[in-house]
Amino acid sequence: MEQQAREELLDRGYSRRQLGRIAALVGGGMALAQVAGQAQAQSQAARGVAGAVRIGANECWTGPFPEATAAAARIVAEGNRYDPDDQRGMLLRTVAQTEGLPEDRILPWPGSGDPLVRSVISFCSPTRGLVTADPTFESAWRAAAWLEAPLTKVPLEPGKGLDVRAMLAADPNAGLYYVCTPNNPTGTVTPLADIEWLAANKPADSVILVDEAYIHFSEAPSAAKLAATRDDVVVMRTFSKLFGMAGIRLGLTFAAPALHDKMMRYDGRQVTGTLPITALACGNAAYTLAPQIAARRAAMIANREQTIARLNRHDVIVHGGSEANMIMVDWKRGPAADMQKALMAENIQIGRSWPIWPNVSRVTIGSAADMMAFSNAVDKIMA
Repeated sequence: MEQQAREELLDRGYSRRQLGRIAALVGGGMALAQVAGQAQAQSQAARGVAGAVRIGANECWTGPFPEATAAAARIVAEGNRYDPDDQRGMLLRTVAQTEGLPEDRILPWPGSGDPLVRSVISFCSPTRGLVTADPTFESAWRAAAWLEAPLTKVPLEPGKGLDVRAMLAADPNAGLYYVCTPNNPTGTVTPLADIEWLAANKPADSVILVDEAYIHFSEAPSAAKLAATRDDVVVMRTFSKLFGMAGIRLGLTFAAPALHDKMMRYDGRQVTGTLPITALACGNAAYTLAPQIAARRAAMIANREQTIARLNRHDVIVHGGSEANMIMVDWKRGPAADMQKALMAENIQIGRSWPIWPNVSRVTIGSAADMMAFSNAVDKIMA
């Protein structure tokens, strides 16, 4: 870490011991997983069980679009070059044209995990905390805890988006407000008008991080326009979900150059500047395929609604409002971990629960065949 970055962190209140923890996070993201007990439960769902129906990690049930796969395959033959034909620049131009954003407000990443953790480092401190919903994606929680930054969790109502007014009231001087929409694990959307309200009413020097990993599964408006016009909003995207590229590792952030500069200052631009050309080519080819994106979204929605209809035959509660490839199921029969284990015995690998809702499982929506197998297994277990 450069001396100027070290001094900036010390000026924000971090101790020299905490500088070592920051270096561990930006230097190797696995350090975060190793210090958080809950990371083991999270990663279990992502490790596929051979032969099982894999509906535990919010992955897409199928791979990249054929056009994207072909583009990645073609570029393999030029793997002797770091960036033949400016693949990185091509992706930036494609995203800029598709989203209506200036190119200088777009950065690519190997997924969205790094910029999420990096945002906590960049905009929080021992005196300026992180505010999130509960439940939500926990990587930001673990980063804040590891750095000993204040962490405030605002409970969600089942079937609802984030209550941004409650978030601001819970910590009116936070450094970072994290809004995941559609939310993981609930799939619920926080209206863009609410995010705009938060932007207008939060402290001028705090930042809003809008995580839109699942936005392509929804037709809700994006917050990208806020990142295009404001200097205090970061929008994250990933190709890991609808685009079927979880193992290929590609993501994006939209933000003002000054915000990106703050996120870069701890270890330079190495992470964003050295992405695999196969990921860049695959993402570039996929991003403009609007009809295919719409068809995949429609297929997921159909599978989700059929699954909910089957679950409603039983004495369970399916939380409403999901606009993503997941649902939350309250089994009404004890800890969700017991149902997860029972389904695994039927070769169905579902997701986990969150401490705030210990009896509620997250279930990823997979293919029609996946969801039929899941529904049949539930019928058997609940009989």
